[in-house]
Amino acid sequence: MAFDTLVVKKIVSELSEKLTLGRIDKIYQPEKDELLLVIRTKTENLRLVLSASSNNPRVHFTEKNKENPLVAPMFCMLLRKHIQSGKIIGISQPEYERIIMFDIESRNELGDLTKKHLIAEITGRNSNLILCDENYRIIDSAKHIDFLQSTVRQILPGGQYIFPPKQDKIPILSSSIQNADLDFSNDGEKCESVIMDAVSGISPLTAREIIHSAINTNAYTAGEISEDKRQAITNTVRNFNKNLHFAPCIIFDTLEKPIDFSAIAILQYGESYKTVFFDSISEVIEKFYSCRDKRERIIQKSASLTKLLKNNIERCAKKLSILQKTLNDAKDKEKYKIYGDLVTANIYKISKGDRRVTAENYYAPENPTVEIALKETLTPSENAQRYYKLYSKLKNAEIEVKKQIESTISELEYFESTLSLTENLDSETDINAVKAELADLGYIKRQKSGKRQKIVQAKPLHFVSSDGFDIYVGKNNTQNDYLTLRFANSSDLWFHTKQIHGSHTIIKLGINKEVPDRTILEAAQLAAYYSKARESSQVPVDYTKIKNVKKPSGAKPGMVIYDNYNTLYVTPKNIQ
Repeated sequence: MAFDTLVVKKIVSELSEKLTLGRIDKIYQPEKDELLLVIRTKTENLRLVLSASSNNPRVHFTEKNKENPLVAPMFCMLLRKHIQSGKIIGISQPEYERIIMFDIESRNELGDLTKKHLIAEITGRNSNLILCDENYRIIDSAKHIDFLQSTVRQILPGGQYIFPPKQDKIPILSSSIQNADLDFSNDGEKCESVIMDAVSGISPLTAREIIHSAINTNAYTAGEISEDKRQAITNTVRNFNKNLHFAPCIIFDTLEKPIDFSAIAILQYGESYKTVFFDSISEVIEKFYSCRDKRERIIQKSASLTKLLKNNIERCAKKLSILQKTLNDAKDKEKYKIYGDLVTANIYKISKGDRRVTAENYYAPENPTVEIALKETLTPSENAQRYYKLYSKLKNAEIEVKKQIESTISELEYFESTLSLTENLDSETDINAVKAELADLGYIKRQKSGKRQKIVQAKPLHFVSSDGFDIYVGKNNTQNDYLTLRFANSSDLWFHTKQIHGSHTIIKLGINKEVPDRTILEAAQLAAYYSKARESSQVPVDYTKIKNVKKPSGAKPGMVIYDNYNTLYVTPKNIQ
């Protein structure tokens, strides 16, 4: 993505304007590689995110709240000790790198004024958050980098902080860029690669934009362009700083999905993609990364839960296959009873040691002859009893297998339903709620802790329709049961995708019992959106009054039956 040196320069400018001389009021660490600073200025309180995520490193202002751990991590506690209540006296971008340095003035335990440096390295998978003293001695960092991880540069408490090694290129923001010399001698090399081989601090997106502004296209290789175009590209690179104008923007594809962002105007896509401009690069970064980063973190945190559910689904499917085979085998049970009867009827002509007997099957039309296998070591009577026992065994197995098939199908549906609901999880509290549900059912062991921790209860999703009606959506099976069986009144409307795993959705009627068609449509769209059919269209959604919804005795969480319903076909949509 385009978190290049231009984005850093622009965000540093915005941060300096708003945060210089501001005081760090609160420090949180919602993730192991992410900080949230609440900074008090003369006019307002601002919330600043510093993330060293390997996939989505970034620094920006935010208005969103994020769930914090009940016990602050050690790095967070250390930051609170050293820089909480400290004053930000400077924010800079050293050496044109993707590094943001906060100079913070604070008092130590003795009351002496000290200077600290909080350094955010926004360098892809090597991103880090580092706290140093005034002499750049490392106090601690979000990620410790030892000799086993890097022989070039270690980040460890007590070590001396050094900047990342410089590339043998000219920084795009330095005055030396006027002397840049591009090598177009490799005919097969893309022009954007030619620029990036000589210039540091720019992303492929910015390199392509330079080419587009120079020759009105970016599709050429070095060997496909004339000497005039090569010179035009070189001149554009050399004059880049002179013509630099910041215009923060996000590029959206035809499905309105953000695909990239930039600190400068991006015109290379023409009308193929949509470019939306913003006043603030911080707003751009938050809009681009927030949902993406949140979803990736939830996927990571729920990986073990997802694996558990998938393993149980596979186990149930295998068990069901075996049970079906056993049931099919039991269909031949009557044959063994007949063999027992025929052996008994012909016992006079059977001797111990015979391997088979041929008898008339008087149970079948026209009495055809049938050859029956015998065990040589058994007497004629014992051979007859063997077939009767086999018949009895299969008969009893058929009864038991039918019960097990019913139980296994119920179990399989539960796991598939729970797996589909994991796509709706948006916090660690939601993940823990599903794990607690599985622990209650005995599928996983309940985690034991020496300290009794406060359990935070996850809440169902709440929406308000265009007509002002409250709509609630369950995020797990326990919430589905709560909404349907305890929270809703008998006249409230209940929605669920037809024969598709998904969330229970409720319209609370309150005093007004007349529900407009628009609200019914929106509730159906939500039920479809929070189901396994989210990516489909024309999804069937059943709806009825709560009084028509029942939970069978012994059914697992989230499992209900219903009647007297109507069906709508809708395209899934989140109405927020």
